[in-house]
Amino acid sequence: MVREVDMRAFAAAHRDGGVVVDVREPHEYESGHVPGATLMPMAAVRARLRELPRSRPVYVICASGNRSLIAASWMAAAGIEAWSVADGTSAWAAAGGPLVIHAARSGQESGARR
Repeated sequence: MVREVDMRAFAAAHRDGGVVVDVREPHEYESGHVPGATLMPMAAVRARLRELPRSRPVYVICASGNRSLIAASWMAAAGIEAWSVADGTSAWAAAGGPLVIHAARSGQESGARR
């Protein structure tokens, strides 16, 4: 069974230093992601499961919550305490959560914005 976390609980976990994995494509991630989120596109999740901690929860986020449910189920099957973030990055941004945006030309992060 895949566990899902609402935005309020995710925000609290994020503030406490929770592990966040973003399963969107690189261009989506670069256009705005949760600060501290690790990019792990859906196509790479199964091959990269060994990189994820087994000793603490992992919060999986995508754009709207659909891909994160699938990726979190793969993680859970591998023994990882994975939580899918309901409504994804779009809800995080709508709730005023900061986003890190990468500059298109330089490849550098432009910093967090609210």
